[in-house]
Amino acid sequence: MPIDPYIVLLLGTVGLAALLPAAGTGADVASGASTAAIAFLFFLYGARLSTREALAGLTHWRFHLTVLACTFIVFPVFGLAARGLVPAFLTQPLYQGLLFLTLVPSTIQSSIAFTSIARGNVPAAICAGSFSSLAGIVLTPLLVAGLLGGEAGFSADSLVKIVGQLLVPFLAGQLLRRWIGDFVARHKRVLGLVDRGSILLVVYTAFSEGVNQGVWHQVSAVRLAGLLAVEAVLLAVMLALTWYGGRALGFGREDRIALQFAGSKKSLASGLPMASVLFGAHASLAVLPLMLFHQMQLMVCAVIAKRRARDPRVSTDPAGESAVHGVQRQPQDRVPR
Repeated sequence: MPIDPYIVLLLGTVGLAALLPAAGTGADVASGASTAAIAFLFFLYGARLSTREALAGLTHWRFHLTVLACTFIVFPVFGLAARGLVPAFLTQPLYQGLLFLTLVPSTIQSSIAFTSIARGNVPAAICAGSFSSLAGIVLTPLLVAGLLGGEAGFSADSLVKIVGQLLVPFLAGQLLRRWIGDFVARHKRVLGLVDRGSILLVVYTAFSEGVNQGVWHQVSAVRLAGLLAVEAVLLAVMLALTWYGGRALGFGREDRIALQFAGSKKSLASGLPMASVLFGAHASLAVLPLMLFHQMQLMVCAVIAKRRARDPRVSTDPAGESAVHGVQRQPQDRVPR
């Protein structure tokens, strides 16, 4: 597995929060800065998404409905099924964090990047990630309220806070895209730095609060190992389901690649601020499964994307039969329509 330097930074951020947690005025400053950073991140997302691409993506409605179904229906079903692993593999708080993980939207940045590396349908990945994030602003809090109930502090006020922090900046970016869109497109690296920097800041804030509240005494190494094993199985199942399910639904290779990366991944950028609003002081324990899953999906999807990039080019003739380098496939290898 390749080791992403960003994973080292995340682990270092958790270590920093454990040794030097923000407290008092410092905690207030860190919380305000993390809120502003996430808002700015979603502003850049809005400025980057072409309105033309978004409207064109609506015509590919079957693909987007499939991604949304994977994200907000299939994932939560597996999350609910994991209730049977308590207390053998998971404690109740870790299970709640795992269930929360299954309720957050898909990623934007990494889905696009991996789809591009694997030579998939990049415009579809852009639209799918953006649509998922926008839908998740409303769907995730509602699902949390319905499935976690009193364990999360859901209220109309919390929904307004999430909308104000994520949706409003996104729409502002869309409105100003006419003037700043080209600048943002030319400076993609800035978007990447803001993406990663904002997540590191939110991780530090959330874990600092967890240290101050003493929640880490509730987690043992054995329980963490059990959580990692459960998440590895969950990721493997979703990667297989999106790939072979896409084939069963008749999607072509490029769409299946976009579906696999957009439909099997969960967003730390969206999940962290939502958890901070919904779980308060217990947010650090609630987002621990999400943070671990996020790193796991990055490492595994990086390997898959590089292998997909080495696959031979697949083209489809007007009759709907696939060919590899001009060699027609046998009937049994055709993608179902």
